[in-house]
Amino acid sequence: MSKDIRVKICGLTAADDVSAAVEAGAAYVGFVFFEKSPRHVTHGQARNLALGVPPGVAKVALTVDADQMTLDALTDHVPLDFLQLHGHESPARVAEVKARYGLPVIKAIGIAEAADLAQIDAYAGVADQLLIDAKPPPGASRPGGNALAFDWGLIAGRDWPLPWLLAGGLTPDNVALAVARTGARQLDVSSGVERAPGVKDADLIRAFIRNACGD
Repeated sequence: MSKDIRVKICGLTAADDVSAAVEAGAAYVGFVFFEKSPRHVTHGQARNLALGVPPGVAKVALTVDADQMTLDALTDHVPLDFLQLHGHESPARVAEVKARYGLPVIKAIGIAEAADLAQIDAYAGVADQLLIDAKPPPGASRPGGNALAFDWGLIAGRDWPLPWLLAGGLTPDNVALAVARTGARQLDVSSGVERAPGVKDADLIRAFIRNACGD
């Protein structure tokens, strides 16, 4: 495996965890703004965490079907490099968010079966990056962070005209296999590097990035 794998550690809630992610070599750090998630942070918490992120590491805000007022307040308070839209936002909404805030947008797309791949083309023309995630199970209260993987064979050998991240059920134990099967060059992990919901583990963060990069 090559060393050019880029990892996003998402759902960070504590300064020590941000430091652990940065020191381990994360390319992105993610903050969740969704109250149903155990990883939810307030604007004040996120601002303090973001201010401790060194240049060169991208700060990503994960939102779910956020309205204009919510995004206005978020972008006013927290220094960000990306907005990640993890809800049911339409391609038109993605384009609107990009134009209004001047930030690159990552659009998350849930995959459970081959038919789900069709929506990727609709977003490929408006998003800056895609996040290919496992579709949440029926009745789930969260669109991600459910520790579920999808059938990686569905995207094996596929390519899209923009950068993308693989997410969903990744752990230090399976990340090398995930990269080998999908060809992903970017990875997103949250629950897979936690010792309890919302509680990151520095050793797992280091192991994930080490195994992803083949060190």
